[in-house]
Amino acid sequence: MKEDTILVTAGRDPHAHDGVVNPPVYHASTILFPSVAAMHEAHKQPFDSPSYGRLGTATTFALEKAVAAAEGGYRSIAVSSGVAAINTALMSFAKSGAHLLIADSVYFPTRRFCEQVLKPLGVKIDYFDPLIGKGIEAHLRPETVAVFLESPGSLTFEVQDVPAITAAAHARDVAVLLDNTWASPLFFKPFEHGVDISIQAATKYIVGHADVMLGVVTTTEKWHHKLWKTARLLGACPGPDDCYLALRGLRTLSVRLRQHQENALHIARWLQQRPEVSRVLCPALPEDPGHAIWKRDFLGASGLFGVVLKPVSAAVVAAMLDDMEFFGIGESWGGYESLAIPTWPEKCRSAVPWEAEGPCLRLHIGLEDVDDLMADLKKGFERLTRAC
Repeated sequence: MKEDTILVTAGRDPHAHDGVVNPPVYHASTILFPSVAAMHEAHKQPFDSPSYGRLGTATTFALEKAVAAAEGGYRSIAVSSGVAAINTALMSFAKSGAHLLIADSVYFPTRRFCEQVLKPLGVKIDYFDPLIGKGIEAHLRPETVAVFLESPGSLTFEVQDVPAITAAAHARDVAVLLDNTWASPLFFKPFEHGVDISIQAATKYIVGHADVMLGVVTTTEKWHHKLWKTARLLGACPGPDDCYLALRGLRTLSVRLRQHQENALHIARWLQQRPEVSRVLCPALPEDPGHAIWKRDFLGASGLFGVVLKPVSAAVVAAMLDDMEFFGIGESWGGYESLAIPTWPEKCRSAVPWEAEGPCLRLHIGLEDVDDLMADLKKGFERLTRAC
């Protein structure tokens, strides 16, 4: 099946539910069985047969099947948030003395979990230059068990050479984990590039409407049971209504994300011409240092990118952002609305210092008309100029 058809049909079986188009929402904690034998049989098939609400219902299973089909993995595991997905994946490899390699540009909560939870448990953590590529070989040790990637990088949008890193890691029997939220299941196919475990903050583009916290971990067959066991031990189960909303969002992911891409590229090119802007951090732009790898490996670009302003104070940046009409000041992204926040990448780097000419912004370009968005940004720049 083609991509758009997979997004519309995966995880659906209307005739199993009296012809209902969308999988129903099953609210359940207790599951009743007609016999002891039936209960035992359900426990033998925990990935498909409901046995206890925390382990999933038909609603959960439908979402997991749909995301696995979209990402091209063996199976998916739905959990309660994107951070829960990250932590579940990392905890699956956590043991005293184990060594994890983490890209220096990862989402800050990923780094925080490594520093505040994994290190005190005796896990060895090292951060590496996200542009290292094949050079990751020099950082692999006998005790290395996993490499964690995020491409493009959070806040700074460096594109990693995922095939080169996975090849080097697999030569040493090391697993590769990837936070694939920026590209969604649509614009990067992790398992075609050697990734073992792909992580989605489904809160973002899969849900797409800024109203659900949800995470999904998709794996190869080799790693599925290990990740599923960790998720269930942690009790990181999602609610059925959230799974239902994620399924509904997934059906329109293709049309939404293509519009996010079109709008974002239009705004990014316009920003490149603004005198207040030093550079735009967007790998889909030909001028971006990561463009060649992005063009080789990705199928599109999402609506999220960074902006480096020319030198101004934090107060001046606040004056620009405080009275925006269409750009909200808020964390998260991936919904239909545009967002703009200041960022400080230098605060969450250790392997490679982040150096920029001026303060940084992160923009999420939503589904509003681009002329309205540019007019809003133009007024913001005018406030910035007056505040200088």
